[in-house]
Amino acid sequence: MLDTISTFYHSLDAVGRTTMITTPILLLAVAVLLVLERKFPYRKGLPFFREGLFVDLFWYTLVQSYFLQILIFGFIIAPLAAHFGARFHVVSSWPVAAQVAFFVITHDFYIYWFHRFQHSSAFFWRTHEAHHSGKHVDWLAGSRSHIVEIIINQTIEFAPIILLGANPIVVPIKALIDAVWGMYIHANIDVKSGKLQYVINGPEMHLWHHADHEEVYYANFSTKFAFWDWMFGTAFLPANRKPERWGLPYAFPKDYFAQHAFSVVRFDEAALAEKSAVFRAYHGVRWRVLGWVGEHVPAAKVLQGWPVDQGPAETVPAPRPGGNPAPTAPVVATATADSSRPVATPVA
Repeated sequence: MLDTISTFYHSLDAVGRTTMITTPILLLAVAVLLVLERKFPYRKGLPFFREGLFVDLFWYTLVQSYFLQILIFGFIIAPLAAHFGARFHVVSSWPVAAQVAFFVITHDFYIYWFHRFQHSSAFFWRTHEAHHSGKHVDWLAGSRSHIVEIIINQTIEFAPIILLGANPIVVPIKALIDAVWGMYIHANIDVKSGKLQYVINGPEMHLWHHADHEEVYYANFSTKFAFWDWMFGTAFLPANRKPERWGLPYAFPKDYFAQHAFSVVRFDEAALAEKSAVFRAYHGVRWRVLGWVGEHVPAAKVLQGWPVDQGPAETVPAPRPGGNPAPTAPVVATATADSSRPVATPVA
């Protein structure tokens, strides 16, 4: 058996061999995060089989990631590489570790600013709101990202690696770092990293970013390195306080395809299900299937997931020195024509 594995491993190219190493590391990271979420939860009592788990795991993690990888590398990056080649050879002579560090830092700098821009643009917010739609944030929640957002970010992430002449194994190594770090910052783990949080980003700050609190609508945009937020004045990390409400301040579809349609045309998922027999039939098929399975196999009922307590009924307003003045307009808003996220009232 070991001889067969060894023969197969050595038959692969450098990228294939590296992927054979990074894949089990990724799976080990998942197992470690799952244990830590159970042992040291940031929000206690949240189930593993939670609302949206099927959508995040099957549609976003497995299906979307698979097809977008083919699209991005096969139809965007490959033609760019064929046309331009590695003509620049900027990093070709660097050690692999230096190449990885360079692309991790530069891409993270780009992600900070693009992420910040998405929160300020009504149009680009539509490509990002799905990521904030979950009421339960855990190790898998980071996988929920709009197709357009993934295409933009991964093209800008991996095209330079190819075009600047990096070692091909940088791609799977950086993909592993991205995946593990992305799972970590969304993990439901009560981390106390102290002064390290000024440098390395983790759940302490990023879980606040997913809160439906007025004070963090425009804060904590960093992914891997928290120092971007501290450097550019967008850091938010209150002491001895945790978010009370999570997700979006307006109704968001629970279905994968409806979530993407919602970014183009605003609609109420429940109301549409009442009006349209076709949508109602499509919308309810998964629940009917899982309900039938749950009736015949009681242990499978958990696959349906459980709704998560949303906490306060409205967006939590930002605390202001001297108390909060009476707002001239409601803080909470439903989906509007321009579909932008409600603008927070500046802190006095």
